[in-house]
Amino acid sequence: MKTDNTGSMPGDRRAPMLRRPFFWIIALVIVAFAIVPAVGNNVELRESLLLATVYITLASNLNLMLGYAGYINFGSIVFFGLGGYISVYLISAEGWPLAAAEFAAGAAVSLLALFFGLGILRLRGAFFALATIGINEGVEAFVSNFEPWGGSAGLYLSTTIFAPLGGPMRALWIIYFLLVAVMGASLYLSYAVKTSKFGLGLMAIGQNEDAAGVLGVPAPLYKAIAYSLSAFLPALAGGLYFFKGAFIQPPDAFDLSLSTEAMVIVMLGGRGTITGAAIGAYLYEELRGFLLTSQSFSNFQLVISGVLLLVIVLFVPGGLMGWIYGRWPRVKQVLE
Repeated sequence: MKTDNTGSMPGDRRAPMLRRPFFWIIALVIVAFAIVPAVGNNVELRESLLLATVYITLASNLNLMLGYAGYINFGSIVFFGLGGYISVYLISAEGWPLAAAEFAAGAAVSLLALFFGLGILRLRGAFFALATIGINEGVEAFVSNFEPWGGSAGLYLSTTIFAPLGGPMRALWIIYFLLVAVMGASLYLSYAVKTSKFGLGLMAIGQNEDAAGVLGVPAPLYKAIAYSLSAFLPALAGGLYFFKGAFIQPPDAFDLSLSTEAMVIVMLGGRGTITGAAIGAYLYEELRGFLLTSQSFSNFQLVISGVLLLVIVLFVPGGLMGWIYGRWPRVKQVLE
């Protein structure tokens, strides 16, 4: 087969990331999300795609633990909620600019995730899943009684906070573009991890953790790093999302149903695939929008999500991308 100047074959994982087709496919997705709603100032489409960016961010980062390492994290929404609270508090009470508050929130949540991860990642299977639910519920209870963060009433922002961004209308577009950037960073992070030695170690852990340890993979360290990495970008997304709404309350910030939905998205698209997380998020957002606006099914959204997850696990465990790979194996050389 013909090789390039570096001696790597086309599609070879050893080739620089910039020379792989999938790198540019992600770039095209980011550009499409940024440009399409801006053409004609389509606010309705922007709001729909904004939710899709949040779902893609949550699913892509959940994929680091669920898809690669094989650890089911039912409490992944805690990163989103804590990022929102820290960011909104720093902006409202301390007067921090949005960018500084965002990165401080992301760094703080990542450190907390590393701290918790070193403890709960000693657990496996159902015990780990239950521990993640416990952390989310514990954090929600703490925040609901933490007066500096507004307790159960939450935190509210004045519309004057949008003045540095050019006013509310312009700020909504800026926040949308920032969420698109966070979504893109999530896809690239997932891709970089998957194609690295670290990612191979995570996938070995997902296949057989004991065997991976025998082969020299430092499983506790790798899992803790992955858990911490999976917290940073959802924390940024949470900060931007709640800044946009100008308020945050514990039930919204730590809603376990969002963790379940993120899991449905990963399984729907294909666990361990980057394209699957993106496509699954978009398809789920469209389904969710239909259900919420339907008079017949608006009250059954989570029921249908649970049934969908059960059907996928039982009949299509590889998700949409697994089905595509099985029928068109060459697609795997292009879409990760």
